[in-house]
Amino acid sequence: MAQTIVNDTAPALDRRSVRRHFARAVGSYDGAAVLQRHAADELIERLDVVRLEPRAALDLGCGTGYLTRALAQRYRRARVVGLDLVLPMASAARRRAGWFSRTRYVVGEAEHLPLASGAFDLVASNLMLPWCEPAAVFAECRRVLRPEGLFVFTSVGPDTLAELRAAWRGVDDAPHVHAFLDMHDVGDALVRAGFADPVMDVDRRTLTYADARAVVRDLRALGARNAHRRRARGLTGRARFARFLAAYDALARDGRVPATVELVHGHAWAPRASTAGRPVIPIRART
Repeated sequence: MAQTIVNDTAPALDRRSVRRHFARAVGSYDGAAVLQRHAADELIERLDVVRLEPRAALDLGCGTGYLTRALAQRYRRARVVGLDLVLPMASAARRRAGWFSRTRYVVGEAEHLPLASGAFDLVASNLMLPWCEPAAVFAECRRVLRPEGLFVFTSVGPDTLAELRAAWRGVDDAPHVHAFLDMHDVGDALVRAGFADPVMDVDRRTLTYADARAVVRDLRALGARNAHRRRARGLTGRARFARFLAAYDALARDGRVPATVELVHGHAWAPRASTAGRPVIPIRART
């Protein structure tokens, strides 16, 4: 029951579980996706400082299409494509776009994009990386971008859901929160994928809830459930779950329980065609 980003050494996610959880959450997702919309709005704002007029843009991990619609609104002349792992999510995004929208929606895996090489000038991704193998995703983004194309994204860092992790730690040793990748490791992975001049910065947020049950309900509504391959199988059990809730509720401040989110913003460029294969510019990170 937690959002996740997997690093190169962490166990892979159970992809079938990820797909199933998000498919079940289509009806509740928009009502719970406050942080997701906020992060998407910030991503769009950060494009203000970028000189880019894309002919084609991809929303990678489009969910119900909030960022896809924002991209289509911003770049009215561009061909905009939204891609998601889950068919019900992509279908919901298509319905929300309206019958006369020129935006297209595709179902596929971010690690194996069903898209032509060099097809896009811009790839944007909002809080999708936590559910993927970043190295494979970055390689595919590099492949589908044209020379000097831009990859811009949001993700989460290792402090995310620290309270949830701590509360479960007092109950059992099973993984309930996946490993989140540090922004410097993200930058290194971008460099290895062939991107030029990656830049990252972090924005820490603390969401508050009435109690631990409300945190769990929000994560379930988002489809953000535990998909760790080494997670405990079967039912958690009332007694263990009650101990978890009590441990989490004990972290309350002024009558509200916290949920930390370490929001990572990043962008990187596909190199010029004439510099392909040459060393890329070292990472610059802002904290």
